[in-house]
Amino acid sequence: MPSKEHWEQVYTRKPAAQVSWYQEHAEQSLQLIRGTGAPRSAAIIDVGGGASTLVDDLLADGYTAISVLDLSAAALAAARQRLGARAQAVTWLEANLLEAPLPVHTFDVWHDRAVFHFLTDADQRRAYVAAVQRAVKPGGHVIVATFAEDGPTQCSGLPVMRYSPSELHAQFGAAFSLLKQEREEHHTPSGAVQKFIYCYCRLAPS
Repeated sequence: MPSKEHWEQVYTRKPAAQVSWYQEHAEQSLQLIRGTGAPRSAAIIDVGGGASTLVDDLLADGYTAISVLDLSAAALAAARQRLGARAQAVTWLEANLLEAPLPVHTFDVWHDRAVFHFLTDADQRRAYVAAVQRAVKPGGHVIVATFAEDGPTQCSGLPVMRYSPSELHAQFGAAFSLLKQEREEHHTPSGAVQKFIYCYCRLAPS
């Protein structure tokens, strides 16, 4: 997994709205979260959320129990500054996801746009899946987006994994039922097009 120092440098060198993964509105993620049917009081965690605007959209949509986890203090600070007083309604977690002591069976919705594809080591991917199974409530919702098979081979100067929906689902295993898959053509601030896939799964009840 890329180091904390790498991401601190990324967010120190560039404004959050200029990084390649920036979205003015995280429409696809928001629609998938709405589609889970989870109530507005549901506990949602956006892993690798950093300076993403998804938290803005979730707050505006009435969700009240949002956590944002990221390695980068600078990214989280950018999001808090953007939100102003509304940032007080969010739980901010500066941590390495693979090491973070997340509370057990707490989250109704797990969302990740573009963390998992940075895990180029199989042991890291297994640790990620184990973290999901610990932190998400049995029967909870898991939304993970990665670069598609025809997506970039690198991001932020780092190698990434690319997946088809079936390949991504296979990384998580039989405990996760694949309910929906979607593609996205993300237009970066520089004008490039990046192909993503989104997989929405349900964690098996205990």
